[in-house]
Amino acid sequence: MTVNDADLSIVSKQLGREPRGVLDIAFRTPDGQPAVIKTAPKLPDGTPFPTLYYLTDPRLTAEASRLEVAHVMKWMEGRLAQDEALAADYLAAHEHFLAKRNEIEDLGTTFSGGGMPDRVKCLHVLIAYALAEGPQHFRLGTEAVAFAADHGKLRGTAIPQDWPTLEELGIDLQQFDFSNAE
Repeated sequence: MTVNDADLSIVSKQLGREPRGVLDIAFRTPDGQPAVIKTAPKLPDGTPFPTLYYLTDPRLTAEASRLEVAHVMKWMEGRLAQDEALAADYLAAHEHFLAKRNEIEDLGTTFSGGGMPDRVKCLHVLIAYALAEGPQHFRLGTEAVAFAADHGKLRGTAIPQDWPTLEELGIDLQQFDFSNAE
């Protein structure tokens, strides 16, 4: 993918500010909007910015926030502490993220984002990373996007139609309380 002035204008409107350090559009929605930007490990002023993939589409950012309010992160983190295979998958995703970022510029840190590899701290980061890398890259990212697709009814517009569903992943959406997240 490439980034051009039209993309940067859209991203500016999405964020409500000028984007900084944009290297590329890492994911475009099925309806054609830039949704995830790939950012430089250091901003133009030299400030470290370790978040390689940054979610910009307002539909996705709003849904990530709703999922956080419904305690999806806590649920994921609880599973992470109990499931060795899930923890290994999350660690591998963390290491992949660091390798991709360090290919651009090594910040000399093992911080990746989203709480990796020990915690689930930010669904915005998990969704951005999963959309940029594709379904099945890492389990919690795949799940986070599936939550946004199914709960947010974003499948086919902001999220690819063929992204795995919560049902396919064995997750019951009814177990979460969205009463404070709507």
